[in-house]
Amino acid sequence: MQFVDQTGSREAAGRRIRLVDMARRLPQLVRRSIALAWSIDRWAALGLLLCQAAAGAMQALGLLAVSGTIAALLSSGDIYARLLTAWPSLVMLAGAAAVRAMLGITVAWLSSRLGPQMSREAERQLLRAATEVELSAYDAPGFNHRKEAADRGASVAQGLVSEGQDLIASLASLIASAGVLTALHPALLPLLALASFPQAVAQVSAARVRYLARLRAGGDYRLLSILRWHVADRYAADQIRACTMADFLIDRYRHVTERINRADRRAADTGARMSVVGAVCGGIASAVVWAALVWLLATGRMSVGHAGTAVFALQAVGTALRGLIVGGARIMRTGLYMDDWAEFLQEAGGYRLTRGTTVPKPPEEIAVEDLVFRYEEATADALRGVSFSLRRSEVVALVGYNGSGKTTLGKLLSGLYLPTSGSVTWDGVPTGDLDAHAMWSHVALVPQDYARWPLTARDNITLGQPTEGGDADIHAACARSGADEVVTELRSGLDTVLARDWLGGQELSGGQWQRIALTRAFYRPAGLLVLDEPTSALDPLGEHRIFAGLRELAANRAVVLITHRLTNVACADRILVLDKGRIVQHGGFAELVKQRGLFRDLWTYQHTRETSQQASNADPTASAGSSAERTSVSSSPSPSPSPSSSNEPENS
Repeated sequence: MQFVDQTGSREAAGRRIRLVDMARRLPQLVRRSIALAWSIDRWAALGLLLCQAAAGAMQALGLLAVSGTIAALLSSGDIYARLLTAWPSLVMLAGAAAVRAMLGITVAWLSSRLGPQMSREAERQLLRAATEVELSAYDAPGFNHRKEAADRGASVAQGLVSEGQDLIASLASLIASAGVLTALHPALLPLLALASFPQAVAQVSAARVRYLARLRAGGDYRLLSILRWHVADRYAADQIRACTMADFLIDRYRHVTERINRADRRAADTGARMSVVGAVCGGIASAVVWAALVWLLATGRMSVGHAGTAVFALQAVGTALRGLIVGGARIMRTGLYMDDWAEFLQEAGGYRLTRGTTVPKPPEEIAVEDLVFRYEEATADALRGVSFSLRRSEVVALVGYNGSGKTTLGKLLSGLYLPTSGSVTWDGVPTGDLDAHAMWSHVALVPQDYARWPLTARDNITLGQPTEGGDADIHAACARSGADEVVTELRSGLDTVLARDWLGGQELSGGQWQRIALTRAFYRPAGLLVLDEPTSALDPLGEHRIFAGLRELAANRAVVLITHRLTNVACADRILVLDKGRIVQHGGFAELVKQRGLFRDLWTYQHTRETSQQASNADPTASAGSSAERTSVSSSPSPSPSPSSSNEPENS
């Protein structure tokens, strides 16, 4: 299980990391770092820039003080006179060092404030972008991987502060030291730059290797995260033990980890070899620089005092150049991750919502005309040629085999998906032309997999959108769904956190959670109510309570009911029977039960055999029913009767 970038675009981008690319991109990355920091705390960002500029000035001042001190100490005359002459330079040197130390502390303080804020802001923008994409994006291959890459970029955003500051500090130090060095002798600086070139190439190449290794292992890191969650989370703990899956899952985790470790070792070995080659070449070139300095001193082209200053300046320039190269390679690698983040924000993975601006009212009629929908890269349509209408105060049930398109149709009616072709209109306006968020404010949805938020019971019901009625409206919705019994048993009522992992929290059973999910929909003042298997976890009494009150709920709403329990659809005004994405039957319950077709087959599978078995257990002569009925039942693909129903003694 590995993610493969079939386009190769990210691999190609990583391979283009070269020294010339770094030189071209560094100003852009520094600007991005400053812009992000400025948007969060402009005074801190401004303070960092001023501190770095002041630190560079202090370094230049310190080098000038070194030159004055050496010249005074090496001059002829009485030692005390020379010390007296050197005193101002020594004071200036000490003062410059003290100021630089204070500036360094200030930079560290401001960076520690800004860094975490930058990552949190980047993560917030990523979450906002992820919630503003079409729902179909999550079904598209590659989207989740791009989102994971963007998440990595958001997490390393705080590194832009320290890396950007290191880069600016190295640049300021380089400018200050290079100015002093050039003043001492113009030939020294080009020689030193040439000496640093091999290390620059090696560092950038190593950064490219590390980025590509992380890029190629991105799918494996995601797989490890998924495995960790499934292995350690409470929801599957019983199945891991009962199915004895622990060794299998941990072994799978070990295999993936070994694959990542091998890639990391290869990247580390390659990077180390490049660094060694760069260091050797750089060492040879540095020897040439020092030889040139000795030659200048020996031929009298440079005084002893200037030579001493040149030694300090060469060390400072060398350190600054190495810092510039190493910092540039680091920020270049971080910048590539930030590119993933920025591209995702700009395009939202290529699936950003681009709907209309019409603000709808609660729909009076939802019309579906020749609807076709296909999931991305699917080989067949999920729905094809579907046409019908749904009006307010009407209950329409969708039934059919698994995979017939019922849930997909419910999402299309809600505007969560847009048609591939054909149309879904709310009061004559296509859902693609409506303001998406305004439309969804009129939708109440109970999906099969409902969210279990680690929030209070109140927040789990209101979803952060309280009504004017306050808790009274919540209790009214609870009474309709049967969740009033659940809330009564909570230790802190509506203020109870529905998560056992939280201090004072309380966990609910599956049926209790489903009642909470139903309460959300009943509480929400929406014009369209979509119930997808809404009572699958409820007991018979709870199920009866829901469907007995469904007509009352439909008084001012359009209701879509999706269920496999056909006894529950008797309350529907119309029933649409779907098979392989098409509507093959429609009508009322009594009408469809009498008609030959899929609905009657489904009804027979669920009820005729059960009734026949119950009658057979009560009266052996009941098995002599009509041949037509026996034929209908025998053609059913339902499983064979359990041994207890066929082999029980007559007096059981």
